[in-house]
Amino acid sequence: MRGTPYPTLDGLVRAARSLVAARPGTLRLRVAGTSRAGEPLWLLSAGHGSRQVLTVAGAHANEPVGGASSLRLAGEFARDPAVLEALDCTWNLLLCLDPDGTRLGERWMTARPPGAPSSEPESHEPHEPHEPQEPHEPQEPREPYELRGSHEPREPWTPTVEEYFRGFYRPDFGGHPEFPPAAGDPRPPIPESRALMALIDDLRPVVQFSLHGVDVGGSFLQLTRSMPGVPEAFRAVVAELGVPLEHRPFDGMEWFVDSPGVLVRPEGAPDDDRDPSGFTSQSTWLYPMRYGAVSAVVEAPLWGVAAVGDPSPVADPERAIARAADVLLSRTKELEEALGGRAHRPPSDARGTPYYTAARELMDIGPGVVGTWTTYDARGLGGSALAATAGNAASLGIAARRIPLRAAAMMRQAFTDAPEGTAALDALVRDWSHELTTTFGARWLPVHRQTSLHLRTMRHVAARLLTGRPPAR
Repeated sequence: MRGTPYPTLDGLVRAARSLVAARPGTLRLRVAGTSRAGEPLWLLSAGHGSRQVLTVAGAHANEPVGGASSLRLAGEFARDPAVLEALDCTWNLLLCLDPDGTRLGERWMTARPPGAPSSEPESHEPHEPHEPQEPHEPQEPREPYELRGSHEPREPWTPTVEEYFRGFYRPDFGGHPEFPPAAGDPRPPIPESRALMALIDDLRPVVQFSLHGVDVGGSFLQLTRSMPGVPEAFRAVVAELGVPLEHRPFDGMEWFVDSPGVLVRPEGAPDDDRDPSGFTSQSTWLYPMRYGAVSAVVEAPLWGVAAVGDPSPVADPERAIARAADVLLSRTKELEEALGGRAHRPPSDARGTPYYTAARELMDIGPGVVGTWTTYDARGLGGSALAATAGNAASLGIAARRIPLRAAAMMRQAFTDAPEGTAALDALVRDWSHELTTTFGARWLPVHRQTSLHLRTMRHVAARLLTGRPPAR
C-alpha cells in the first residue's frame, strides 16, 4: 500500500498508545464513550494542570485532518510538557468523535473505492468494531507521521480531488455528533453527542476547540464569543502558512462577520440552528457556554483555492448567485437522470444504505439552499452580503458544485451491489471533480501545513485565555 496522507482511525489509536507508552507521566489514554456501532471514543489527555482544555477531532467523517493535528499536538506535549505547566492546564484530545462515519469515510485512503481504475478486485467488507482496551503493548504507527520532530515530513502521495471523492462519505444531517436535536425534538441525541456533552460536563473546559477540514476552499475561524486579538493572530497564521483565507465563509450564515475569515456568534442569538434539510439542532459548540467557556471552530482546507480570499467587489452579485443556483439545481437534475429508477429506491445491500441516505438528502436540499442564498440578509451580521466580493462569489461557486458532487460520489458507492448503469455515475464523479479542480485552481495543501494551522491557532487562543497574552514564539 502506498501509505495514507492522514492517520486512519486504527492508526490514531496505535500512535496514541505509542505516545503514552513513551511518556506515561505526561500522557494518558482512556475511553470517553461508545459510538452507535460500538466503537470506543478515545480521549488522550496531556499534563496535570488545574484548568481543562478540550480539542474535538473527527466530528465529520470526511475531514481526517483533525486526528492528524491531535497526534501532532500530543507529540509536542510529550517532548515539552513544560508548555502545559506554564499554562497550568490539562489538554484533552478527543481523537475521533464519529468513528462509525470515519470507517466509511477513510476508504479513499485505504482501499480502492468503486469506479477507481485498478486491476485489483473491489473489496467492500464490513469492519468489525474493536473492543475498548487499556493502552498497553504499544505498536509503531503505520502512517507516515513524524511525531518526534517539527520539520515538514515527506508525504507518501499527493491525492487528487477525484480520489478523495471516489471514497467520499459524510452522514446525513441527523447523524452529525456535534449537532444533536434541539430541545423538544422527540429524537434523542445519538450516543456520540451524549458522550461529548457528558465529557464537557465532567471537564468544564475553559475552551473547546473543534478541528475541521473543508475539502476545497479556504481557512476560517468561528468563535462563540468575541476574543480581542484573536482574529488578527489567526489571519497572521494563515498568511504565514500560505493558506487561502475564506473571505466570507458559508458556514454560520447567521453568525456575525467580525472580519475577513472570522465569524462570531451574535450575542442573544437563538441556540437552535436549522440546516437546509429542515433538521433543527443545538450545536455542542454552544454547550460549554453554560460553564463560561468559549468554543473555537478551526477550518483548514485540504485543497486551497486562492480566489476565495479576493476582496475585489463584484459588479452584479445577484447574477453570481443566479449562476451558482443554476449549477446546483441543474447538476442535481443531471444526477437524478443518471440514477433513473434508483434515485428513489434504496440499494438492496444494506451496506450501501448510509451512502444512499446521505446522498438522497443532499439531492433534496437544493431548492432550500438556493432559497437561503437568494433571501440572505446581511444587515446586523457585519454587512457582508453574498457574492459581494470576488472571493465570496468563488466560495459560492464551489459550494454549488460541492453538493451534487458529494451526492454523486455517495450514490456511486451506494450501488456497488448493482454495477449495471454505474458508468454514468463514474463519469459524473470524474468530470465534476476535474471541473472543480481546474475552474478554481484547487491545489493540495500539505498535511503539515493543515495541522500547523490548527496547532498555531489553538495555541494562540489557549494562551490568550489562560495567560492573557499571546504565546511565546
